[in-house]
Amino acid sequence: MGRSFEVRKASMAKTAGQKTKVYSKYSKEIYVVAKNGSPDPDANLALRGLIERAKKDQVPGHVIDKAIDKAKGGAGEDYVPARYEGFGPGNCMVIVDCLTDNNNRTFTDVRQCFVKTNAKIGSPGVVSHMFDHQAIFSFAGDDEDGVLEALMMADVDVTDVEVEDGMTTVFAPNTEYFKAKTALQEAFPGIEFEMEEITFVPQTYTKIEGDDVAMFEKFLGMLEDCDDVQNVYHNAEL
Repeated sequence: MGRSFEVRKASMAKTAGQKTKVYSKYSKEIYVVAKNGSPDPDANLALRGLIERAKKDQVPGHVIDKAIDKAKGGAGEDYVPARYEGFGPGNCMVIVDCLTDNNNRTFTDVRQCFVKTNAKIGSPGVVSHMFDHQAIFSFAGDDEDGVLEALMMADVDVTDVEVEDGMTTVFAPNTEYFKAKTALQEAFPGIEFEMEEITFVPQTYTKIEGDDVAMFEKFLGMLEDCDDVQNVYHNAEL
């Protein structure tokens, strides 16, 4: 299997789960992006992209509007990003991204997820250097040359273009997200993305076997139950 398969599999394993968790995750992200930038999606590309992803994940419009209105009001929580890294069950590498209004609480909650599953939380940068921070777009089609040409004509710094099972996956540096997306939409009108996100792609994978499989699933479940956790990235191959 190619990297696109691994990325899709890892994406499905990221923190999401229940609808309420998904709504809460997007609501918090939209609030932060709108508050730190502009609450107008037309003037804030990051907010516009986030709203598009939220709608694709079936987040109701009233949830999105409420988060933006809250940001417009200027009051409310002061969330800041927090990232934790370490080694999960089976010695796989893990990155946990959070948004928090209380760093001590969030660190304690995330640390307990590691401790209770025989995993080990590490210092900043302990595993992130083994991941590539990438913008990824996946869509139906098999015209690898046409996609690559369109991106190069738009001066997009493409990392890779991969075609597998009728799906094309474009990898680009995270800083090229909006440039790559615009180039694809202009070159292929009506394009529908199965995946369009900025994520961490592991450079290598760690196979999880035996008792570590159940422990790894418990580990992900515990992280999913943490309100401050937004996304979990890992290199586990089950």
